[in-house]
Amino acid sequence: MNGEQGERRTFRLLPWTAAEGKPCYVLGDGTGYVSRMADGIESVQLGMAGDLLGHAADLLADRQVTGVELHFLASRLSESLQEVKRVAESRGARLNASGHVSDNDRPGHREPDINNP
Repeated sequence: MNGEQGERRTFRLLPWTAAEGKPCYVLGDGTGYVSRMADGIESVQLGMAGDLLGHAADLLADRQVTGVELHFLASRLSESLQEVKRVAESRGARLNASGHVSDNDRPGHREPDINNP
């Protein structure tokens, strides 16, 4: 620490993994080079997920789609879901660390379903 008052340093889950598949983190205040690079990669990942969902809708509407095409789609959707889940976990952890998450927004919290007691 450089002695500045109020400096908030937290660990951030990064949108990539180490070679062994282990999670990568950065410690900082969220304004450094690695954090900005992670923001950019997260943006690309979320954009690609949106594009993939559009492609999935088109492919699933096609009654002549092959099993190979569906397998390829399922594989890409699985990869994308892993990336989006990682982004959500990272952002959720940062919100929690900053104190901006209510109990209802915490992972694992589920509102009661009034239609199915």
